Formats: sequence, C-alpha cells, structure tokens
Amino acid sequence: MEQRTKANKITYFIFLVILLILLYFAYQQYQKNNFNNFVRSESNVYTSHFTRDKEMKYNNQTSYKIETPEYNDAMFYKKVQVKKNQPYKVTCMVKTNQVEAKEEQSGVGAQISIEGTTERSIAINGTQDWQKIELIFNSKGREEINIGFRLGGYLGEAKGEAWFADFTIEEGMAENNNNWRFGCFIFKTTDVTINQKQIKLSVTQNDIRDINNTIHLFESSCRNLSNGKMIADCDIYEINTPLSQLSFDNQYGYFVSAEDIEEQIKDTIATNNYDHIFAIVRLRR
Repeated sequence: MEQRTKANKITYFIFLVILLILLYFAYQQYQKNNFNNFVRSESNVYTSHFTRDKEMKYNNQTSYKIETPEYNDAMFYKKVQVKKNQPYKVTCMVKTNQVEAKEEQSGVGAQISIEGTTERSIAINGTQDWQKIELIFNSKGREEINIGFRLGGYLGEAKGEAWFADFTIEEGMAENNNNWRFGCFIFKTTDVTINQKQIKLSVTQNDIRDINNTIHLFESSCRNLSNGKMIADCDIYEINTPLSQLSFDNQYGYFVSAEDIEEQIKDTIATNNYDHIFAIVRLRR
C-alpha cells in the first residue's frame, strides 16, 4: 500500500512537471502571437512573417516584428475611433534590418500609415537603430480609421525586417491662429548620382538673394491680400550639407521627398513649431 501511494505521488509529480512545461510553451506561443487586436495584412499572402519579438524590446516592451524575405507590402493595423475634422499625431519607435524598396521610389519602407490612403510618415530603409517616427493627419470627415505600422508602401513593396514599439496617438486642437510659420531651407549644393553619373549643382549668391526677396514678398503678399487676416512668418536657413539623394517616381521622374532632406533638417524641425516646410534646391543647370 505504501509503495502504491509513493508511486502515485511520483506519477502526480511527473504529470505536474509536464503540465507546467506545456503551460510554459503555450504562454510563450501566446506571447509570440498576441497582437492585441492588431490585424495582419499583406498584399502577397504568406510572404511576410508577423510575430511579437521578446528579444528585441524598446522601453522593456515586446516589439511587433514584420519579417519579409521577398518583396511585399505588409502591415499591422488597428481600427481607431476619431472625431471629425480634428488633428491627430501618431508616433512609434522603429528599428530596421536590411530594409530595401523594390523600386527606386519614395515612401516605401518601415513607416506609419493610414490603411487605404497615401497618408504616411517618413519611410525608413536600410539597417538603423531605434528611432521615433510620427504621422500627423487631419481626420476630416472620418469617424474611424485603420492606423497601420507597415513594411512596404501604398505604391510599392519592400523586403527586410522591421520592429515597431511604443505606440502613441494624441488628439490635437484645431488651430485658429492666423499666424502661419514656415521653415524655408535653402540647400546650397546638390551632389547626387543618377544613372551612374555624378551630378553636382550649386546655388549662387545671386540665387540666394533672389530666394530671400521672393520669400519676403510672399510674407508681405499674404498680409496685404488677406487684409491682415493671414500672417506668414518665414524663417530662412542655408544648408551647407549637400543634398545627396533624390527620390524617383515613374510618372514624374526625380524629385525631393521628405526622406531625402530629413537628416539635414530634423534637428531644426524638432525645436520649432512650423506649420509648413519649404525646401529650395537646384535640380537643373
């Protein structure tokens, strides 16, 4: 009888250990695949892998990972209720590994976007450590939107790995101030490679003087034509760091996108509350 009781205890103990092991692995799978009501979407199904990565954390939070070995447009998105005609800001931290756009065009990479629209943040490519990206938008007539954290783009596909973490959404206030602030950035040099040809262009001092005069004329015209109801306040910056890349669109050709100038102006933008940004560059001789 005593031996039978002892055997039962051993069997119970083994069963308990096995149960704990199974619960542990079940919890690990739950953690890996718990997307907190985020929907997974991809244009080429079964191409991208969506997981929660506990090894790659930000602020001690398990990140959301999109791994795309072949070109695809993939995203996590969540439906969010919004008020009509209100400004909003969405931010997150993003980390990338060997992210590459399929075509040479702007707006494709790791980004925040509103599903089904062209509204997006800047797109991160290459291999880069954690950095904050943000999307500012107006809800207009909408009462709900799908906010997506995307590896790809509305008009293109990408491959590589992207991790997203630390999501926030903030509701702003409608601005009734008639004073509009403009950041005007004059890129003094363009130094880019197009079709394996090095192209270097520079603005002259006469160009800079003409640009300044035009901007000041814009300020006075806004005030005069609106009878003082709109005030344009323009800050002018001369950027000595060359513009070293251009974006490409199959319809319009080469142009300057936000990604092309972000590195040179982001510190200035971060310390100023501008309503609009002007980038002035020379693209032709």
